Amino acid sequence: MGKGLSLWFSISSILILTAASVSISYNLWLALLLGLLCILNIGWGFILKARLRRRAEARAQRSS
Repeated sequence: MGKGLSLWFSISSILILTAASVSISYNLWLALLLGLLCILNIGWGFILKARLRRRAEARAQRSS
């Protein structure tokens, strides 16, 4: 995964967790929803990283 995409996932996760921490005072359900959204965002980053790695490995095998 490139540096830009890694930066995007890290910053977006931090922003979502910050919003969740602020929303704890106002609405618990919103905080739980934002927490779940952050977990999904992190998971999507790992899934994308694995797919890109597999694609790069497949290309390397074909060119060998």
